[in-house]
Amino acid sequence: MEMELRPSRGGFLRPFGCGWFIREYLLGNGPEGSPRIDPEKGAPQADINYEYKEALARATARERAERIISKQVVRGVDVTEELAEEIYQKQLRKVSRKFTHMRYHSFLMYFGVLKRLGWVETTERTEASSIQEHYSDAPRRVYYRLTTKGRIVSDQAWANPLFTLYPEIGPSHIKK
Repeated sequence: MEMELRPSRGGFLRPFGCGWFIREYLLGNGPEGSPRIDPEKGAPQADINYEYKEALARATARERAERIISKQVVRGVDVTEELAEEIYQKQLRKVSRKFTHMRYHSFLMYFGVLKRLGWVETTERTEASSIQEHYSDAPRRVYYRLTTKGRIVSDQAWANPLFTLYPEIGPSHIKK
């Protein structure tokens, strides 16, 4: 019997995928401890990217803390709620935000694919960015929300939007 050795969400390096997070965040579900937003108002790309990285850091710290706690329990240590929280907070401080492997430019390219697919759209809402305090002609922060199409598209399509946009490249990148 052949069994596929692959996690169901997030791939091998991450506890959850970027596409899943963006969709859940823009739906207003507050995934992985991120703040809930109004789905009609949306959020700027920079905020979505920041929350994605923070959610990955929280999930990574939680996973590391669980491993440490389980080893301590096996050794016979009495792990209290306070100790468990202390271990989690220590691990959270240790997680590098660069650990997530997706730099802001990569996130923008990924988000561009979602825009070309028609899964996200701009709202009328914009706001001044902090850089405009020094450079008045800098672009304003634009808010994005999910489109109807983005809400109904399958989990599989959200798992790899690039292959959805360019289906001809998908088969050549999938291991057999």
